[in-house]
Parts: sequence; C-alpha cells; structure tokens
Amino acid sequence: MKVIKRDGKAVDYNREKIEIAIEKANNEVKINERLPKSEIREITKYIEDLDKKRILVEDIQDIIEQQLMDRKKFELAKKYMIYRYTRALVRKQNTTDESILGIIKNQNKKLLEENTSKNSVIASTQRDYIAGEVSKDLTKRILLPEKITKAHEEGILHFHDMEYFLQPIFNCCLINLGDMLDNGTVINGKMIETPKSFQVACIATTQIIAEVASNQYGGQSVDISHLGKYIRKSYEKFKKELEKEFSDDLTPKMIEKLVNQRLKKEISAGVQTILYQLNTLMTTNGKLPHVTLFLNLKKDDPYIKENAKLIEEILTQRCQGIKNENGIYIASEFPKLIYVLDEHNCLKGGEYDYLTKLTIKCSSKSLYPAYISAKKMRENYDGNVFSPMGYTSFLLPWKDEHGDYKFEGRFNQGVVSINLPQIGIIADGDDKEFWRLLDERLELCYEALMCRHYALLGTLSNTSPIHWRYGAIAHMEPEEKIDKLLKGGYSTISLGYIGLYEVTKLVKGVSHTTPEGHDFAVKVIKHLKSATDRWKKETGLGFGLDGAPEESLCYRFAKIDKERFGEITDITDKGYYTNSYHVDVREHMDTFEKLSFESEFGKLSSEGAISYIEIPNIENDLKVLEDIVKFIYDNVQYAQFNTKS
Repeated sequence: MKVIKRDGKAVDYNREKIEIAIEKANNEVKINERLPKSEIREITKYIEDLDKKRILVEDIQDIIEQQLMDRKKFELAKKYMIYRYTRALVRKQNTTDESILGIIKNQNKKLLEENTSKNSVIASTQRDYIAGEVSKDLTKRILLPEKITKAHEEGILHFHDMEYFLQPIFNCCLINLGDMLDNGTVINGKMIETPKSFQVACIATTQIIAEVASNQYGGQSVDISHLGKYIRKSYEKFKKELEKEFSDDLTPKMIEKLVNQRLKKEISAGVQTILYQLNTLMTTNGKLPHVTLFLNLKKDDPYIKENAKLIEEILTQRCQGIKNENGIYIASEFPKLIYVLDEHNCLKGGEYDYLTKLTIKCSSKSLYPAYISAKKMRENYDGNVFSPMGYTSFLLPWKDEHGDYKFEGRFNQGVVSINLPQIGIIADGDDKEFWRLLDERLELCYEALMCRHYALLGTLSNTSPIHWRYGAIAHMEPEEKIDKLLKGGYSTISLGYIGLYEVTKLVKGVSHTTPEGHDFAVKVIKHLKSATDRWKKETGLGFGLDGAPEESLCYRFAKIDKERFGEITDITDKGYYTNSYHVDVREHMDTFEKLSFESEFGKLSSEGAISYIEIPNIENDLKVLEDIVKFIYDNVQYAQFNTKS
C-alpha cells in the first residue's frame, strides 16, 4: 500500500509510524484511558484490511480518530487530535526543504523529467523551480480548499500549474501584435516606437514576445501577417534611396531589381533575427518563450504578397535549421509553426500551393508545422480563422461593443482537468453510478476553476504592464483592476478531460471507435460540454471544454489509478491514458479514418482540439503527405504530423 503525503509524494505504508503516533497520545492520558498494544494493532490491521493500493495520509488519521471514538477512548482521541494538529502546525512552518534541496543538488527527478524544455542545471531555471515549489506548497496548504487539494492528490482532477498559482498571472494568450507595432509599446519603462522597417519590426516582435512570456506561465501566439506592412515599408524605403542616388544612371527596371535584391536580404535577415532570438532569449521562467507563429495568408490582406514572401522565408529557414554550439545545423523546437490551409493554398491549383508544399517538406523532416483548415474553422467558429493561444488552446468567439469579433489581445485564466477513467473504475459497470459520480466530480472541477478566477480578480494593471497597459492584451490605466477582462467571455476558463477511450472500455466494454462505444463517448462529451455551457450561463464567465490538456497528465492519472486500483487490462496496465478524445495508439485505424473520427469530438471540444498523425519517415515521397493535407483541409480543423523512423 502506498501512502500519499500532503506534498503529493507516494511512500510505502509503514505500520510503525501509526503505532508510534498513537503511543505518543497514550503517554499523555491516564492509564485507564490508554489503549492496549493489542488494540493498537487491531487499528493498524483494520487499515491494512481495507486492501487499498493508495491511501491519503489524512484518511489514515481520520480512520484512527474514528476507531478511538468507537472504542470510547474519548480522552485519547482528543490527545491524538491535538497531536495531529500540532504536527500540522510544524508542517506549516516548513514543508519545502527536501524538494528545494533536491532542485539545487539536481536530485529532484520529478522536476528533471517533467519539462524537457527547461535545463534544470542552470541558475535561472532553478530559481523558477524553487519559486514553483513554494507556490505549490502554499497552494495545497492554504490557497485551495482542502477538498480541492485532496481531489488533486487522489487523481479525481488535476489543478494545472500550481507552481504559478501563488502569483496573479494567467495561462496563455494571443498577443495583439498588430496594435503594439502600429501604435508602439513600452518595455521596461522604455518607449518602443512604430518600426520604420521590417528588420526593426522583427527585433521589436522578439522583445515583445520575451517580455510577455516572462509575465505569464502558458504559451503565447503571434499572427505574423502583421509584419507584411513593414516589408512594404522597407521596400518603399529602399526604392526611395536608390531612386535618389541612381535615377540618372539606372533605368526604373534596374532600380526595381536592386530594390527587390535588397528586400530579399532584409526579409532573410529579419526572419533569421526572429528565429535566433526566440531560440536564444531566456524568459524569467528559465526557458525559451513558448511561442507559436501563426502563418495565415488572408485573401483580403492588402499585404498578401509580402506575407507570402515572409512565410516562404520562415519555412525555408525552418527546413535548414539552426546551428548548435558545434556549428552543425539542428532542428529547433521553438517557435512552433501553425500553417493555415485555405482556398488559395490547399493543393487544388491555388496561387500559393508552393508554400503548402514547402510546409509539407518541413513536416517530412519532423519539424512539426501544424495545419489548420480555414474551411473547417470557419464552420466551427462563426466564420472566423484565428490562432490558438500557444499551441492547442482556442478562444471562443467574442464581440466587442461595436459588434466586431475580437481574438487578438485575449487570454485563458487557467485549466482544471477531470479523470474520466477513474470514474469508470469506481462505478464498476453501474451506469447510474457512473453518471452520478461524473456530476459530483464536475461540481468539484467547477469549484476548482472558480478558484482560478477568484485568484485573478482584483489584479492591478501594473502587475504586468506589457499585458494590461501597453497593448499585448489591453491599454488600461495605472493601478486599474483587470476584472472587466475576466468576465463576459472576454477571457476563457477551461475544463480539460483525459481518457475517453478508457472510460468507454470500462463502462461499455468496447472502444469508443465502435458504434456502441461511439454513442456513449459522444454522450459523455456532450455532458461535459453542457456542464461548461451551464457554468457560463450562470456566471457570465468564458467556460469551455478543452480537448487537449497537457500530455504528461495522461501518465499522472494512470499512475495514480494503478497504485490505487491495481493493474486493469487495457486500462492501467499501459502506464498511460489517452489524451481527451484521441484514438488509442494501438487501435488499427488508418490516417483518414482517425482524422474523420476525431473531428467530431474536436468540434465539441472547442477550447482545445488537435489530431496527431503518426507517419513513417517518408522525406523522399511527399505525395502521401500531400494527400493527407488535402484531406485535412476538407475534413479536420487542426492536425499535426508526427514523423517516426
């Protein structure tokens, strides 16, 4: 049996610790009030006979108190409660020594393994980890209601990003880059004026991204189409300079050629600046900015030609890679790239098909550009196409006071995820009990999500000037509260879920890809969605269903349930649960079937949805990928290739 301590660590059950604790209370009462050793052993045997794989330390203590009361040892029970309370006071004085020392000595394996994008050896990362441990400790002990902390430790739900909950900062956002470049911004008290050229616009963009990333904990996205006008500014600048200097010596055609040569070099240098800056700048979180570049050629964009050149250069340099410390070109993880498929580039004879073919070339090299179908997204989001915040978290449509849709400059308050398989395990085939438990746990998730909301209420704009005062999200007055941006659906707040495949197997005995399983799975997701819709209606907050919570949670929930319930075939024995609605990797379903199947659930999970496609390494045969991309455009909102050898 594993005992779950208050910090979430699992340790082996130790009978002696229970006996020692009762004996200490025994020594504080009169002889006739004491409990004989034989009865102390009966209490430990009672706990052991529960035959649990996993038990919270608080539950053990509750059982001991109840057993003492049942034996009418009221004085002893009182002393034990006082002992328990005294120990709690000691813990409140200091509970983070071990974990923090483990960080400094690089012995905290949990942190070393949980985030591969952060180097736990360097000082800046360690500083962030140390602050995170303090935040998690205070969050569990003081900031969250005890039942939410307990639910988190038991794997009923997952309260995401506890390491940042202590501060009034939020999850992810879609930076309003156009506003910040066109109207200028302020960083560290210094004015960043509207750029006069593309190169300067690229530098300003990376400065904005780094500052934004340092003042939130989730990812951020930028729509690079805002840079197109600055390419034209550079073009006009070069043309003016060359005409002034060579108008008497060169023909207009020759001048135009020189202008375009200069412009090509400027675009190349600007893109190189962005890619190198975003791969070398470290945020105050001790990692690279978790940023996504949104590559969207809008049909009505007056700078569409310039943006086509920009996207081409980004993809070309992405294919080439970035030099490492040994001067060898390697693939870079950041920035993430999302490429939009639309009528003019969906490989059906469009003017910009060449860009899509270049994107596919990147995909074939395991460089992970993801694909959004403008066609499907317009169907799902009231005719709009926009970037997710970070990589998978989508906003819900929202209109301003003029009736115009707005996406840039919005953000997510936080995420709480529910463990669906655990409900199926406990229900043990009882359909009525499953739905009762699901509703009970959804209410816990609602309370946890409201904790996220309340934690941000009252936050002042000066907490993060780059976000609230200087345009990344808003232009607010100094010391103004951000509360209006937390309400009315302007920002989102998300319910995630794990293990639709597993819960369907547990309740129906079949996969959610079968007809019977599919009907049940759709019913579950619609039930989750109706809960978030109800919360939204009751509170006026932007609740939504996120079908893409963090991948590591699939392993955490599975590990907890395996320790608690043992090995269950095709459920806990795998060591992981499937993320949200995804098809289990072991199911024999071809790429097109998988994409079609998952698209239905992705549409219902409107605050986070992506399909992953596992394909062999076919760098020299891109026709297969082209066929899949065409299929994505017609059938799936959002998908990414994972190339395997």
